[in-house]
Amino acid sequence: MSQCLLGIDAGNTMIKAVLFDLQGSVLSVAECAGETLRPQEGFAERPIEDIYHGVTQAVRDCLAQVSQQSLQVIAVGAAGHGNGLYALNKQRQPLLGIQSIDHRAASLVHQLELSGKDSAIYQRSLQKPWPAATPVLISWLKHQQPEVYRHIGHLLLAKDVIAFFLSGEISADFSDAAGAGLLYYQSRSYDRSLMALYDIEDALTLLPPLHESSDVVGHITAQASALTGLPEGIPVVAGIFDVVASAVGSGVVHSGEASIVAGTWSINQVVVDKPEYLRPVFMNSMIERDRYMAIEASATSAANLDWFLREFDDGRAGQGAARSSDIVASVTPNNQLPLYHPYLYSGRKAGPAKAGFYGLGGWHTRADMLYALFEGVTFAHRAHIDRLRAAGVPFTQATLSGGAARSCVWPQMFADVLGIPIRVTECKETGALGAAICAGVGIGVWPNLSAGVAQAVNVTAQPFMPNSEMFAFHEPRYRLFKRIETVMAELWLASEEIDA
Repeated sequence: MSQCLLGIDAGNTMIKAVLFDLQGSVLSVAECAGETLRPQEGFAERPIEDIYHGVTQAVRDCLAQVSQQSLQVIAVGAAGHGNGLYALNKQRQPLLGIQSIDHRAASLVHQLELSGKDSAIYQRSLQKPWPAATPVLISWLKHQQPEVYRHIGHLLLAKDVIAFFLSGEISADFSDAAGAGLLYYQSRSYDRSLMALYDIEDALTLLPPLHESSDVVGHITAQASALTGLPEGIPVVAGIFDVVASAVGSGVVHSGEASIVAGTWSINQVVVDKPEYLRPVFMNSMIERDRYMAIEASATSAANLDWFLREFDDGRAGQGAARSSDIVASVTPNNQLPLYHPYLYSGRKAGPAKAGFYGLGGWHTRADMLYALFEGVTFAHRAHIDRLRAAGVPFTQATLSGGAARSCVWPQMFADVLGIPIRVTECKETGALGAAICAGVGIGVWPNLSAGVAQAVNVTAQPFMPNSEMFAFHEPRYRLFKRIETVMAELWLASEEIDA
């Protein structure tokens, strides 16, 4: 029987299960759409039971596509969206799930900034508070929904829910906990002083034990086997923060290498030996035991295209980049094209923001608007890249993954706007592949992530090279994009005050 690894990738909108052979080739893939509940404005919740259902359905459908007699699944790894908050009660039953696009705790972030605690938090965790950061949400629950908080038995992140569902074990890994701002980075541990800055010292006992991403934390239980079709007893590893998983699945594991993920979130990350920056960066994570990931990110990426197609096209949100690329390619770049701010999910870290098309005229077409959307999303990535550069994080090229990587035009636009070569991986399921590589390392298929990447990750032979003429076209439009943002900031804030 041929051996294979199962990688599960749980984003805010979709759960995917992918079987890989030990050379990183996709054997089968299945997905199950998730459910986002919005009980109040700014809330984005996902029942834990919905994650259980999504994993069950995706894994069963994935296994059904291959011959169980010829393939042997030898280990399972999961990646999941970072931050947000998933709580089990004291009986380990689902209690509450909050996604990383939630905005309920914005006022609490403002209070932390006014008090100056945000700077102290950054000094310990290398993260600044933002509305969906896990410790911010824990503090919000403690003070705004104390009756819910009292019932919490375990605080998990998205991929930890999957590991628990499959193995029955409560666990966390360093990459996810660090990315959520829960760790004192110098000691790689939970920290009472850090939690005190959020007034949640009592939550320390609710946090799960920490493991390396590739550590085996349990095995498929009889119940999980019956639900998913996975063989009982195969190892389950702790898993990995999905943005780091996408980097690993793109072949980005060594210092100085950069990964851009264009999915629900705009993720822009570079591997560094030490997190010593000229200025703060938005988020830091950990990769294996000796490297860090400097991350600039916001919810400003390809999810904007999913929304556009869902509301104004054929109602289908999946594979939007691939389906829209020919339309975008038909547009002749010119200075009269509209601009688009991709802030559907209030993507600016400081203050509120709204999405919008600017400079629309009666002569503009749907194709022009799609071009502006592609460009606007790329501009949002550029803003993060500029912040990484200003922080002194060096890199000269990047690997693109996520929905935009499936487009025949978007990778070239990234190269032109950013002014650097852009590589694209042959495997499109980079998050699941990163999780699967962790699973392989956990059971000894490879000694470390670098060895797994060397065998299982393939990138396109030729990168997309920046075009100097197109860079010159986009550059003044990018500056105008930023100027409009500055002018609109006051109006966005005024609209929030009207809502209040």
